[in-house]
Amino acid sequence: MAELFCVGLSHKSAPIEVREKVAVPEEEQAALLHQVTSIPGVSEAMLLSTCNRVELFAAVAGPEAADAVGAQLRDKGGPVVLGHLKQHQGEAAVVHLFRVASSLDSMVVGEPQILGQVKDAFSNSVAAGTVGGELTRACEAAFAAAKRVRTETGIGAAAVSMASAALELARKIFGNLGGRTVLVVGVGPMSEICARHLATEGANVRVANRTLARAEALVKELGGKAEARPFTDVAKLLTEADVVVTSTAAPRPIFNVELVQPALKARKGRPLFLVDLAVPRDVDPAVHQLDGVFAYNVDDLERVVAENLAARSSEAARAEVLIAEEVARFIRSKTARDAVPILGQLRRRADSIALAEAEKTLAVLGDGLSQRHRQSVEAMAKAIVNKLLHAPTARLRTAGEAGPEEAARVAAAAAELFGLADEGSDDDAPDVTPSPINRAEGQK
Repeated sequence: MAELFCVGLSHKSAPIEVREKVAVPEEEQAALLHQVTSIPGVSEAMLLSTCNRVELFAAVAGPEAADAVGAQLRDKGGPVVLGHLKQHQGEAAVVHLFRVASSLDSMVVGEPQILGQVKDAFSNSVAAGTVGGELTRACEAAFAAAKRVRTETGIGAAAVSMASAALELARKIFGNLGGRTVLVVGVGPMSEICARHLATEGANVRVANRTLARAEALVKELGGKAEARPFTDVAKLLTEADVVVTSTAAPRPIFNVELVQPALKARKGRPLFLVDLAVPRDVDPAVHQLDGVFAYNVDDLERVVAENLAARSSEAARAEVLIAEEVARFIRSKTARDAVPILGQLRRRADSIALAEAEKTLAVLGDGLSQRHRQSVEAMAKAIVNKLLHAPTARLRTAGEAGPEEAARVAAAAAELFGLADEGSDDDAPDVTPSPINRAEGQK
């Protein structure tokens, strides 16, 4: 029987130079998911890869399968990651997923971006064909828990994302950013947020991206309150900008000493403020040592957001209580499914009978029926089964939630009543997989 498993690392367990070792480019994620699900005993997989965490969630059938999933990240990151990988299994993995989706495990507790990132990870896994009932149920329950946390607590009232934390740091140095020239490099989610905030504050925003059309699209969204520039202008723009915010998907640093040092000379003593929101890093660590450069990466931002944590601690405590309630609800539901395998037998028996009877009817009616009419007969047979099984299914689920003894009693009665007693037990989960989440809600 499969259970949820998670392995990975985050800002809590590994510094940025370790996290970037296992960062998975978007174009390689589907291949990794298929590789994971090809492991014996692994039926489902989902990858959550952000600037602050890289985690694999999987449905595994035992410890050997779980260890093989962990080996995917160990092999990718090499020896340097061994002391930083963390894993969670069973109920602990469920708790971790719920806390991550609700932003309780984020560097900035209460930030709203992580829920969208988890939804995107789920949608990407659906597109790759690597999720089934176990991960679908767990993710949809996690999304519901996150929504409850957001609506029933004040955890997000003063929340800041990594992007807004970067702007807060810039304000501490420059004061009001209105009128300042800001260069935004890359059109990723966080740099887009920065650009929007900066445009609202009246900064002179210039957006540079390797694909100029994407920069122009962002500028259009901002209502013309910014200027799109080709990526080849970055060196020149460095001499003019007060603040540079960079968040690209480049595999290697794009701001190195060779690029920044000439810009510093042209600036004639004006300091350069660099905020690097990318993982892997966009700014070479050697740039931090140059006179006149104030460079910060995502780990440095922890100092900025720490001041906000105390104000939100009581709300976070309330959120933890809600998460505990939602996890308990999910575990009860899973226990009900696992404790009443008779549901699966009953559904398969009924579907088999309905299909056989529909085929008999269609054979009698002959070949003159249109495809539409044939489908109507089959649909009617399925509808009759669903309506007849609705009440027994609901009663069996309720029995499962009431506890093992009640579940066993009602399951035995159902097996006797429907003539299933001699078929033997079956560990397959019943056909109660929730319908997929609203995909549009998960897109960013």
